[in-house]
Amino acid sequence: MNTVVKRLKDFGAFWYDFVVGDDWRVAVVVLLALLATFGLSKTSVAAWWLMPAAVAVILPVSLWSARKR
Repeated sequence: MNTVVKRLKDFGAFWYDFVVGDDWRVAVVVLLALLATFGLSKTSVAAWWLMPAAVAVILPVSLWSARKR
C-alpha cells in the first residue's frame, strides 16, 4: 500500500511540474483563458482569438520576469 501512495504522489508531482513548470502565473493565465474561451464558445461571440491573445500578453511578461531573475 505504501508504494501505491508514493507512486500517486510522484504522479501528481510530475503533472504539477509539467503544467506549472517554472512560472505559476503562466499556468493561471492559460487556465483562465481556457475557461473564458469555453464560456465565450457558449455564446454567439467568436472565441478563437482569446487563447492567442492570452499567450501574446503572458509571454512577454514571463520572459521579462525570467530575465529579471
